[in-house]
Amino acid sequence: MNKIVVNDLKDLKNAAEKILTEMGEYNIFALNGSMGAGKTTLIKEFCETLGVTEVVSSPTFALVNEYSSGNNDPIYHFDFYRIKKIDEVYDIGYEEYFYSNNYCFIEWPELVLELLPKTYVYILIEESDDGNRIISYSVHSSE
Repeated sequence: MNKIVVNDLKDLKNAAEKILTEMGEYNIFALNGSMGAGKTTLIKEFCETLGVTEVVSSPTFALVNEYSSGNNDPIYHFDFYRIKKIDEVYDIGYEEYFYSNNYCFIEWPELVLELLPKTYVYILIEESDDGNRIISYSVHSSE
């Protein structure tokens, strides 16, 4: 796994740019980390890097938010923290999003693992004892 240590929130922009550049051919990003680890904040940086000018916020109750990239391509942001049954994810038509070839950023992916595409970028955000964030990322493939 690749790792980036983020000492300050302003370093997140560089981390987002680096991850997007290194994972250039992939568009599904599954972000894991404890509550408050910085998943939504990193997704905001991904979206900004991709040219989103809208306010990026966690879709905790809506399950998915859609933004427009700098090229007017849709970008999807999921938050599955509050799902109680996998049927809720079927009900929003997850396949149309996950297999659209557009960027999808997914918070709490462990709750929908069986629905994720076979290949995606897995990102783990951990907080170190000194308050820094350690962002580990790699391509996950079940093929």
